[in-house]
Amino acid sequence: MHYPLITTSFAPEVVILGNGDFPTAAIPLAALANARYVCCCDGAAAGYISRGFVPDAIVGDGDSLSKELKEKYHDILHIVSEQEDNDQTKATRYCISMGFRSIAYVGATGKREDHTLGNISLIERYRNEMGIDAVMLTDHGYFFAAEGDAEFDTFAGQQVSIFNFSCSRIESSGLKWNSYAYGSWWQGTLNEAVGTSVKFSADGRYLVFCTYNGKN
Repeated sequence: MHYPLITTSFAPEVVILGNGDFPTAAIPLAALANARYVCCCDGAAAGYISRGFVPDAIVGDGDSLSKELKEKYHDILHIVSEQEDNDQTKATRYCISMGFRSIAYVGATGKREDHTLGNISLIERYRNEMGIDAVMLTDHGYFFAAEGDAEFDTFAGQQVSIFNFSCSRIESSGLKWNSYAYGSWWQGTLNEAVGTSVKFSADGRYLVFCTYNGKN
């Protein structure tokens, strides 16, 4: 699997906007602007609309929307009352039902740390269980979920972190320090690309985080 370098030219099929911190960095803002389709988790809709935008869809249990917004945007509001999944996953299922298989997540981090960790971990589930090509953009970089052998476009000095989910082997080339099957998440953080590509050979699932900017 090949994973591209994410820049301001990134134009995703669909962006799911979460109710974390609204992005301020150029790349996630560009992804929102360039997206073919924007689906807001219901808690994120008010902030998105207040900035002068109108989403293509609003999905969630509806508990974070005012009565006024529910009435005004009833034609694009999709209420999902079940509580087994969070709004990010409900929005993902809705986008799958619309035929999307490549999804960028923005605004999924920030605010409460437990929500942030849960949202980040879910992109591994979306790839593994739902077959989604998922990327999560924060104000600092982006997460990809990977399995087995993978190649990432990089630049020299780009910071790269690897979070092991199920691997007993993770070998790499193109990193300052060779990777391995980390037993704790912190062990895979703060590595660094030395050129234009990083390759992994692995026997399981893992997340990779790449920064937008190189190390100062």
